[in-house]
Amino acid sequence: MAPRFQDIIEEARLSARALLDYGDSLFNPTVRLGVTGLSRAGKTVFITALIHGLTRGGRFPVFEPYATGRIARARLEPQPDDAVPRFDYENHVRTLIEERRWPNSTVDISELRLVIDYQRQNGADRTLTLDIVDYPGEWLLDLPLLNKSYEQWSAESLALSREGPRAKLAVPWHDHLTTLNAEGREDEQATRAAAKLFTDYLRACRDERFAMSLLPPGRFLMPGNLANTPALTFAPLDVSADGTTPDGSLWAMMRRRYEAYKDVVVRPFFRDHFARLDRQIVLVDALAAFNAGPEALHDLEAALTGILDCFRIGRSTLFSTLFRPRIDRILFAATKADHLHHSSHDRLEAVLRRAVASAADRAEHSGAAIDVVALAAVRATREATVARGRDKLPSILGMPAPGEIANGETFDGNTEVATFPGDLPSDPEALFKGEFRGLSSTPSEKADFRFLRFRPPQLERDGEDEPALPHIRLDRALQFLIGDRLL
Repeated sequence: MAPRFQDIIEEARLSARALLDYGDSLFNPTVRLGVTGLSRAGKTVFITALIHGLTRGGRFPVFEPYATGRIARARLEPQPDDAVPRFDYENHVRTLIEERRWPNSTVDISELRLVIDYQRQNGADRTLTLDIVDYPGEWLLDLPLLNKSYEQWSAESLALSREGPRAKLAVPWHDHLTTLNAEGREDEQATRAAAKLFTDYLRACRDERFAMSLLPPGRFLMPGNLANTPALTFAPLDVSADGTTPDGSLWAMMRRRYEAYKDVVVRPFFRDHFARLDRQIVLVDALAAFNAGPEALHDLEAALTGILDCFRIGRSTLFSTLFRPRIDRILFAATKADHLHHSSHDRLEAVLRRAVASAADRAEHSGAAIDVVALAAVRATREATVARGRDKLPSILGMPAPGEIANGETFDGNTEVATFPGDLPSDPEALFKGEFRGLSSTPSEKADFRFLRFRPPQLERDGEDEPALPHIRLDRALQFLIGDRLL
């Protein structure tokens, strides 16, 4: 199929922007790091902990340039993009350390610039600029829409909504769908009702009981300043992929708004932000998918595969740097590792590696480096051994957030408790096939990974210095993402 004129224009814009970025990087070496993840994966906490650790003195033994003292200092500077909101680091770190609350989730794009002064291994002094771009993972799942017609998207969305647990959640929307005549006159009220019911269905799929991940269009769940605009007021119709769209019909109206969504929301994000990234970390709350069952895990697998397929990946060359920027390193991180004993961390990584296996193979063949890690950017628990009868169980200790309930007890936020999280299976396929029942006493009991929400840890000051935030493998993530740029 010949490229559309609009696509050619977009490529020209991308190449022009790449040339500008390349010119800047000649004098100011820069890495644009994308940080994203699906709902409640911990993007804000990850960025806050990364910046705090590098600027205030974290404990990063695996991050080689930091551990060996080659990093002289790291400092924040004004971000380069004036039209992008600044990541509110100062308030987020205050919320974590002083109020001991978790910051609010990401609902829009934001950016922050961190400048790192370091000494190369040959002794020369250098500076690396790290531009951190924070954006919701749901926006990534919109990118495949650029290559799909309204009819293709409708067919795929309807087919997906008729599978597994989605089918029951979609009943109100499906019932309304039967009342619509796609070839009849366009109808604003019917369209608004369909859009609302479709959005309600997407929102229900995201609930922790189901933990579905594949939920485009992403802005339907986080509309921001586009709420109630025509670009966010459409829904799938049960129409033929090769049918004729009558002028002035409901079908034509839905198709027009779908195309507007791509023009107003998806293309600007791809052109102005996504296509300019050099490195990427994708944070995943895999524990939520474990708990919801194999359907949620397969849905997560499809979402992560779709995410990887969106990236322009491959080994960076002079040509790609000048005209077609590529992401050459992608890290998938299973968050909330502090909710499991360390003996299960390798198994947590294995499950996530299984979820991205097929897409990762394709990425690695292109020359990109792909890795998987289990981490906790801020560790809220510590490990202990608890006696249960004659058994000694590896457990975790933490302070539940105010209002958390367990075993009929409501916590006030000031009481430390011990929990036994159990072990993940040694074979990841057991989770994907629904065969894993955990360490329960009877085969009918299902393992439950819905853990208590723990408060951020109480930190002890060491003299005048601000205390370091404890973490699990944040340094390993840093080493993979930027360690090679600090040699």
